[in-house]
Amino acid sequence: MGASFFPILFFTAIWASVGIGLPMMTPKGPHQNLIRCTLMLTGATCWLFWLCCYMAQMNPLIGPKLNQHAIFMIAREWGNTLKEG
Repeated sequence: MGASFFPILFFTAIWASVGIGLPMMTPKGPHQNLIRCTLMLTGATCWLFWLCCYMAQMNPLIGPKLNQHAIFMIAREWGNTLKEG
């Protein structure tokens, strides 16, 4: 299972619009630079968090926990033989 192209492109576009597009539309004022910095950091950190969560699903560290009956049933359906013991 690999990464799909569409979700990466879609969410990158969303967070790029937050981090790049919205800072260009901030109103003039004494806190304009603070608002721009906040929006850029929000876009970058949210995109990075989403990417880490997305990539963690590609190779999970913890697999499903199956009882012995389920393992024997799966092995029988797939044509494998297991020794009970």
